[in-house]
Amino acid sequence: MPALLRPALTAFGVACLVSAASLASSGAAFAQAKQQAAPAQQAAPAQQQAPALKQIALTDKQLDGVLAAQKDMDAITEKLPENSAPDQKVIGQLDGVAKKHGFAGYDDYNNVVDNISLVLGGFDPATRKYVGTEAVIKAQIAQIQADKKMAAKDKKEALDELNEALKTPSPAIENKGNIDLVGKYYDKLVAALGDDQN
Repeated sequence: MPALLRPALTAFGVACLVSAASLASSGAAFAQAKQQAAPAQQAAPAQQQAPALKQIALTDKQLDGVLAAQKDMDAITEKLPENSAPDQKVIGQLDGVAKKHGFAGYDDYNNVVDNISLVLGGFDPATRKYVGTEAVIKAQIAQIQADKKMAAKDKKEALDELNEALKTPSPAIENKGNIDLVGKYYDKLVAALGDDQN
């Protein structure tokens, strides 16, 4: 999804969602590290302007709505050039999809996705258990450090980016019930939302 479409999604939220994807290989870990840092670098000035994430207590209905809407959302956003601002027609289409799936509008949909991303980022992809974002990033660092096949330049870049992500503490999850709810939908959410970040 183009970065400018999701101004409320902080660099942390993007990193959370990316962290939720499984780390099948060192290449995947490096790709994740690059994706985590790129939005962080692009979003740094925007973070000062963008409002903080409004945390909400998620519901089954909201998660079902996100899952149901994702295919339609992707069909619209995949056509947009990377880092381009959508025009009013595209915003209207996104708003229509969100409303079709039970949201007040696209902003409401985005807030739910951002709350899901906040929680997903703390799930260990191997165990599918919530361990916290810091633990997930540290596990990625360990995996990259142990990788003997990764080029030294790529390894350094990935480690630098992950270490930088560690310096930005994630907001505490205000609604602890969201952890269990996201855990219940974990596989479906990673399949639907994880592809967004590739």
